[in-house]
Amino acid sequence: MAFKLSPALVKNSLASHSWLGLLTGALMYWVCLSGTLAVLYQDFERWETPQVPEFTEVSPEDLETAYQTFMEGQEATEHAYILMPRPGMPRTVLMSDHDARVLNADGTLGDTAAHPWTHLLTDLHLYLHLPSSWGMIVVSTLGVMLCALILSGFLAHPNLFRDAFHFRRKGNGRLEQTDLHNRLSVWGSPFHLMIAVTGAFFGLASIMSWVAGQAFYDGDRDAVIEEIYGGHPDLEPTGEPLAIASVLRQAIDRSPDGAVPIYLTVEHPESEEEHLIVGTQYPDRLIYAEQFVFKGDGEYLHTVGFSDGEPGRQAIFSVYRIHFGAFGGVGVKLLYIALGLALTVVSVTGINIWLAKRRHRDYLNNLWTGIVWGTPLAFVISAITQVVAGIPSVLIFWGVIIASTIYAQWRDQDAPTRRVLQYLTVGTLLVLVAGHALRFGDDAFTGAAPWINAGLIATAVAVLLWARRPSAA
Repeated sequence: MAFKLSPALVKNSLASHSWLGLLTGALMYWVCLSGTLAVLYQDFERWETPQVPEFTEVSPEDLETAYQTFMEGQEATEHAYILMPRPGMPRTVLMSDHDARVLNADGTLGDTAAHPWTHLLTDLHLYLHLPSSWGMIVVSTLGVMLCALILSGFLAHPNLFRDAFHFRRKGNGRLEQTDLHNRLSVWGSPFHLMIAVTGAFFGLASIMSWVAGQAFYDGDRDAVIEEIYGGHPDLEPTGEPLAIASVLRQAIDRSPDGAVPIYLTVEHPESEEEHLIVGTQYPDRLIYAEQFVFKGDGEYLHTVGFSDGEPGRQAIFSVYRIHFGAFGGVGVKLLYIALGLALTVVSVTGINIWLAKRRHRDYLNNLWTGIVWGTPLAFVISAITQVVAGIPSVLIFWGVIIASTIYAQWRDQDAPTRRVLQYLTVGTLLVLVAGHALRFGDDAFTGAAPWINAGLIATAVAVLLWARRPSAA
């Protein structure tokens, strides 16, 4: 199949595609790789803290008692949360704006809930470790640029579909990289476009809400947010204690069969505006949850309408699960990982092709090699220092990447540098698995931990085999 496009359009599209790829470069690679790993963020949280008790059921009365205990002595907080056992995360956590505690199986409060390495991973994907307000906009802008890259890529290669199964494995390295880039781009384009659009939404939603507020709500941005996500109810103080157990049971009764309450939010605790929101996940729906709103004394007010409201509201509250593959179980996660890795490879091979076209080597080649193969190494070493040794790891993560680029510049040879970084990644992956088992003992063989460790070993084997290829890229 060939598109009938003018040679001038193809030439201009190719130039645009190249410059957009260069502008995104390393940032796109970091976002794609971290996003692929973040599909397993719940599993990584469980792996990082395997000693936390896991159970799938907890009584509403135990939650009510635990909440009262948790809030004793708490600083003033705008929100308090109870995260209940849910598919993929059989744990219960109580949170405020200042503290988080796990719940033991007997209903007592346990240790502080913290998984800093998993947050390092997800914060890189969401914010690139920048301040959250700015980082989200940067990452979302990358989503917009990815949409442009996909469009310009198709326009720049009118024979893309005709050549979809043509792959030159031997000979010219640049042609091999080009075929790999183009084939993965074609096969994964629906997924890549979905990821780009939903990723762009997260950070640009605040900008779009401001624009909509200016255009339709007399400059009132809060009115736009309330129109989409629901506003605060008008309440009068009742003086009654929070009826947490009652509202949980009511939410279950008002939900369809199979629906599971996954969180309870206390809005403005111990104030005149205090009220309760129960988030209930519906079976076979992409919405993250329907929200049931109650007064503090347990009187039911309304649902927000994410399950049966306006189509736009339903779509917006489905973006999270679509973007992160948080639906459909293990099979969907594995599919998202495979397609996410394909997008990561596309981002890398795009820069590789541009570097090969220059017909000379300089510090840019070394910088790119250090970034591409230093980043996986940085993930592993930061996991060792944080999960095994308990040492804060964000600076270590970036330090490893910087050290890798310095080493690449000093070595000034692509293939030997790659192999050294790849072999280091293999070795540190095995150290991570062994260190995890030594630190957590029997807990390292419960819950999600053995599956993650098995995946780390399989990754080490895959990287070793890749490193031993004569033309490993």
